[in-house]
Amino acid sequence: MNSKTIQIKLENGLDARPVALLVQEASKYDSRIYICTGDKKVNAKSIMGMMSLGLAAGEELTVTADGEDEDAAICGLEKFLGNNA
Repeated sequence: MNSKTIQIKLENGLDARPVALLVQEASKYDSRIYICTGDKKVNAKSIMGMMSLGLAAGEELTVTADGEDEDAAICGLEKFLGNNA
């Protein structure tokens, strides 16, 4: 199991379209992936769970992945949330 704290650098934060794209990115990996912020922990592959977080640009979250490709999963989500920077 691996985890990393990441700052959201997407201009509009995680509104509907970026959440859908994030769920697509997370779904590319076999690992179980969770997004944690404050007292909430949601499955990164669940669009409804991700929408419930309502995260804005500049906020921090923790990505946790557990599985064969956990390192690649965290790296992929970090690139996405960093606006591919």
